[in-house]
Amino acid sequence: YMAHNKLNFTDMKLNLKDTFNIELPADKNLTNTRRQVLDACYSFVTPKKPKKPSLIHFSDELAKEIGLEDYTLSKEFLEVFSGTTTSPNTNPFAMCYGGHQFGNWAGQLGDGRAINLFEIEHNDKHWALQLKGAGETPYSRTADGLAVLRSSIREHLCSEAMYYLRVPTTRSLALMLSGDEVLRDVLYNGNPDYEKGAIVTRAAPSFIRFGNFQILASRKDFKNLKLLADYTIKHFYPEITITGKEKYLEFYQEVVNRTLKMVIEWQRVGFVHGVMNTDNMSILGLTIDYGPYGWLEDFNPDWTPNTTDSQNRRYRFGNQPDIALWNLVQLGNALYPLIGDIPAMEKILEDYNTLFDQQYHQMMKNKLGLEENYDNILHDDLQAVLKLTETDMTIFYRNLSSVLKTDFAENALEKISNAFYKPGEIKEKIKDNWIKWFNLYIERLGREYDLDAIRKEKMNLVNPKFVLRNYMAQLAIDAADKEDYSVINELYSMLKNPYDEQPHNEKWFAKRPDWARHKVGCSMLSCSS
Repeated sequence: YMAHNKLNFTDMKLNLKDTFNIELPADKNLTNTRRQVLDACYSFVTPKKPKKPSLIHFSDELAKEIGLEDYTLSKEFLEVFSGTTTSPNTNPFAMCYGGHQFGNWAGQLGDGRAINLFEIEHNDKHWALQLKGAGETPYSRTADGLAVLRSSIREHLCSEAMYYLRVPTTRSLALMLSGDEVLRDVLYNGNPDYEKGAIVTRAAPSFIRFGNFQILASRKDFKNLKLLADYTIKHFYPEITITGKEKYLEFYQEVVNRTLKMVIEWQRVGFVHGVMNTDNMSILGLTIDYGPYGWLEDFNPDWTPNTTDSQNRRYRFGNQPDIALWNLVQLGNALYPLIGDIPAMEKILEDYNTLFDQQYHQMMKNKLGLEENYDNILHDDLQAVLKLTETDMTIFYRNLSSVLKTDFAENALEKISNAFYKPGEIKEKIKDNWIKWFNLYIERLGREYDLDAIRKEKMNLVNPKFVLRNYMAQLAIDAADKEDYSVINELYSMLKNPYDEQPHNEKWFAKRPDWARHKVGCSMLSCSS
């Protein structure tokens, strides 16, 4: 993209509506030095000026939602969203928060490489915009606050892909090259190398995390804990109108509800976050921090995309609902000083499992195209057969919609056969188990009222045809390293309509190729970004 638009970004009359850095206490120390930040929710910080920024890609629909569609190719857009210049009348900042990392309290963490630029209101929607990879902050610890191209492409594409999949998520407005070289040890094996630096502009109503509350509670800073809770409720949970301790209890309940909904959607599409630390949990129930994420290729509930997690697999696909609950318990501990009612809080957490079972049950009914005739036998048997041989989750569920009520189990099995990575294994006992399950499934379909065509349409609205598999993102990264951004454009365009057939994109509706099975970036990933 070349900056050729002559419109002046600063004349755009942005409807700036900063709230976080106006209504909440700031760090009184204005130096950008690594330190413990006390009695504050954030620190003012200026982005690092990149050497030679260039715009690689932007989300056209998000730009329109924010009111920036006329300015995406302007010089000012490039400068503001690369960190080259700061918009007039704005005060960029980095948030202070703590968190549990892999189950252990890590103390202060904070925005180590995210800098919040400003907040905008447009068409009755509120947006906070922040740069990821724009330099160090007081929370950077031993890191440089920068980001590299490979991780930035993954975050940019995945944020938008998740949005179009209807999964609650933060968004990505723009992807920039910084022109700087950034030193990273990709494999954590003591062989660091220079990579292209990049900056992503992230967008969300707010980037507040569980950890923002945890750090204040851990320091017994109850005054600011209450201020932060009141701020969050006022701006992002305005439906809560009661006062007193019940207000914070209802707030806790709503965060639990939103978090639960988010995780159900992850399980629906086969998304694995990879780093469900409490500092990576949004207080709004949005997917946040796209690091070593991945989609299930073969259906394996024990799979984690994170190399750091490869031994204990704490953040594996099948464990995500339980980890969400564990994280909500930690948030409850942080909010307890405001609520002070252990039985009421325990009731909310106990209800989580009941609500999860109900919502998961409904989600699975939708995936299988069943209105009424879904039960645990059908579910448990399916989970078992999916694991008998490597079976691509996305292709299996998508092709399942082609099974008819009048099908025999044999031809139903044939309709999903391209989901198998090793078709030669579909014989004897494995085949018998599949036939048994399809007989059960077809019998259930026969009791349903919907016509096959109507059921297929419904199933195709919940079972995506296209997801951002890791090997696809890696192909975009490899091309971008050679200054070819066509794969980014192609994938972005395709991922905007993940439930559509898109015959021209059929090549992407495919199992992970063999070459990608063990290639760096195509299976598991490190946190090195």
